[in-house]
Amino acid sequence: MSRVHQPLAHDSAVRHVTGRARYIDDMEEPRRLLHAAIGMSRCAAGGLRAIDLEPVRAAEGVIAIVTAADIPGANDIGPVFHDEPVLATDRVLYWGQALFAVAATSQEAARRAARAAVVDYAPEPPVLTIDEALAAERFVLPPHTMTRGCVETALAAAPRRLDCAIAMGGQDHFYLEGQIALALPGEDGGVLVHSSTQHPSEVQHKVAEVLGLPAAAVTVEVRRMGGGFGGKETQANLIAVVAALLARKTGLPVKLRLDRDDDMELTGKRHAFQNRYRVGFDDDGMLLALDAHLAGRCGCSADLSAAINDRAMFHTDNAYHLPAARIHSVRLRTDTVSDTAFRGFGGPQGMLGAELYIDEVARALGLDPFDVRMRNLYGGPGRDVTPYHMTVEDNVLPALMAELADTCRYHPRRQAIAAFNRESPLIKRGIALTPVKFGISFTVTHLNQAGALVHIYQDGSIHLNHGGTEMGQGLFIKVAQVVAEVFDVPVDWIAISPTNTGKVPNTSPTAASSGSDLNGMAARNAALTLKERLQGFVAELHQAEACEVVFADGEVHVRGNRLAFAEVARRAYLARIQLSATGFYKTPKIHYDRDQARGRPFFYFACGAACSEVAIDTTTGEHRLTRVDILHDAGCSLNPAIDRGQIEGGFVQGLGWLTTEELVWNADGRLATHAPSTYKIPTAGDLPEAFDVALWEHGANREATIHRSKAVGEPPLMLAISAFMALRDAVAGLAPGLRPRLDAPATPERVLRACTDIRRRAAGGEA
Repeated sequence: MSRVHQPLAHDSAVRHVTGRARYIDDMEEPRRLLHAAIGMSRCAAGGLRAIDLEPVRAAEGVIAIVTAADIPGANDIGPVFHDEPVLATDRVLYWGQALFAVAATSQEAARRAARAAVVDYAPEPPVLTIDEALAAERFVLPPHTMTRGCVETALAAAPRRLDCAIAMGGQDHFYLEGQIALALPGEDGGVLVHSSTQHPSEVQHKVAEVLGLPAAAVTVEVRRMGGGFGGKETQANLIAVVAALLARKTGLPVKLRLDRDDDMELTGKRHAFQNRYRVGFDDDGMLLALDAHLAGRCGCSADLSAAINDRAMFHTDNAYHLPAARIHSVRLRTDTVSDTAFRGFGGPQGMLGAELYIDEVARALGLDPFDVRMRNLYGGPGRDVTPYHMTVEDNVLPALMAELADTCRYHPRRQAIAAFNRESPLIKRGIALTPVKFGISFTVTHLNQAGALVHIYQDGSIHLNHGGTEMGQGLFIKVAQVVAEVFDVPVDWIAISPTNTGKVPNTSPTAASSGSDLNGMAARNAALTLKERLQGFVAELHQAEACEVVFADGEVHVRGNRLAFAEVARRAYLARIQLSATGFYKTPKIHYDRDQARGRPFFYFACGAACSEVAIDTTTGEHRLTRVDILHDAGCSLNPAIDRGQIEGGFVQGLGWLTTEELVWNADGRLATHAPSTYKIPTAGDLPEAFDVALWEHGANREATIHRSKAVGEPPLMLAISAFMALRDAVAGLAPGLRPRLDAPATPERVLRACTDIRRRAAGGEA
């Protein structure tokens, strides 16, 4: 029987729901454990004149303090560029920045002590917004442009043109398990760090660099995370480094766990963007030219902003062919926490803008936005090349979107909604069906690699380790299914061990929706190596050819003999057959010349579509999502149950970004929305009663991915753009001939402003 393509439960599902899943804070605390806390800046920008730490030292329970002067190695945790200090020195870069750290005998004592420092600042007016950074010409990285064709000529020749713009806010990751690390000092200055991180190797390297150690002296282990969403790709570095610094200084184990308020102030967010577009099109709504300007707020340091802003550019087309395009991106420096990776990694910010300009074109012509979307999809000779000169080869969206429109009865519902809106003066309904085309691969080419380690023990049980991390997304069960498929043994024979840099080195982050693609292939390659050894051994015993040795349902068959897998493993051990193997995989075909902005940065595209229906109260701006229909292409899904869960969760997280989650900084630069009391994530109550999710039955990856599956981690988040576009559609119900003005997140306040604006324009006779 097939072990893949089966809807198996998450390997930790029972432990999750019973509370037996062990996270770092659940681990048995070692003897003489110290607890750490970080002293955080109460100023957003300016000089750091002095820090009086005597009140901290005098606080009850305090054992040690570290400042920048105590760092034996590099005072830097920047993942790409060396522009992010572990602890501040002469300047503060944002409100909440780490100034020092303290270790004490209890968590409460450490946190109380961290607040006792007396800090002398030389404050400066902070630059907080995109508009302020643009006016001041403050850039964290150089701008970047990609072009295809002559945009100015194409715009001038276009029968119709329009300008449009949209602003979109950031988003906090709001993982269930906050940032945490436990550092255990070892011999000769080495350290073992249990870290809640998506990138164990980066944590290993940063701890080593800050402590002045070789990487081999640092081991990082991750069993599971309580969510990550990109917020533990680089942001875990600081937490692990501080714990390791204090462990090194005291010679004792140290645990650092942030509370929610500190976590939200101290760690990075999704990038806020302001996008402007000039669009050229014809009377049928066919796009002829696009001139796009993307402005991303990056915060106080570069972090991963180069790749994130690049991906926003890569997805400025979303699913639409642009005969001529110029996409210009600026990366802005503000006196706020450095923005970082977040599910979609810039793709959502590009795609939301794409759906805006398509919607604007449709409304300018009085056409159904769905028809304009279908008309402009990639497809056919001459209409299959992206603005970065990659050919779209696996173009499933025309068929997938047509199928969803049929099964969800899009056209009859749109007619019914139009009729309802004509009769309803206050409540307006809206509907939108939007596509997702998301590139799969790290756009930094060297990250597209993975390693794995597989052991077979004498009793036939199998030990699996690979470089991917489990954050609740179901990666471990998927990779276990892949290994079980190689040997055709039950999945519960596979022992899944924690990710550990001492077992698989130089791992890439579990990000870019690549976890199953990369680690599944690496584990499969390791398992195939062992299978070939066992086949050769059994064939020699039975004087057969290796091809005659068949693994089936926990047994090994050869020339009429049926041997238990465990018996084969035992005999192989006695015959001194190596029963351990490593596996490696690197993604083929990808290449990209960033200077020329052309190449093939993605192995393939993951696609899907969603239809959302909403209702709004035009007198208050309150709105309700009433129905969602999703059809998503997971290829030949490794695990349909896990993939459906990812699609549902991704959509809801995207819905939060676009409708409820709003980050607000006060005039001093302090994050005002730093707790669940002031920051609204979506809950079960925000979901519609009708929420239908289906995997596309015709899905199969044309590329040789692991069992022809497709990535499902990030793409579903952008399906929620359909809900935002449905809100625009509902606002337009007040004056069907006008184009609504609505930014994200579309909170009730913003929806009300959009309704007020469109009523005013309609009364004034504006076009």
